[in-house]
Amino acid sequence: MPKDRLNKISCSNYRCEIEVTLEILSGKWKALIIWNLNQYKAIRFNEFKRLIPEITQKMLTQQLRDLEQNGLVHRTIYHQVPPMVEYSLTQMGEDLIPILEAMDK
Repeated sequence: MPKDRLNKISCSNYRCEIEVTLEILSGKWKALIIWNLNQYKAIRFNEFKRLIPEITQKMLTQQLRDLEQNGLVHRTIYHQVPPMVEYSLTQMGEDLIPILEAMDK
């Protein structure tokens, strides 16, 4: 369940699963991030900036953190010099792909 919703006094309960899904995917970039992760399987941060040139670094960081907190994206840190971070979809993230494909059609 999205963390934001737990902090709202008047919105402590969801009415249905659709409401949860819409809140998790809300925003201009989250669906596009998930779509690209499905296409490329694993993407480094700088590759995201190349794939989605309109997104700012701050917004990309924020959206990836939200997706990671909600269990849709997995972040892998490789301890090397310079450090490398890759993002990939979790099983729950992959489960959203048919929904995004239906939206694409």
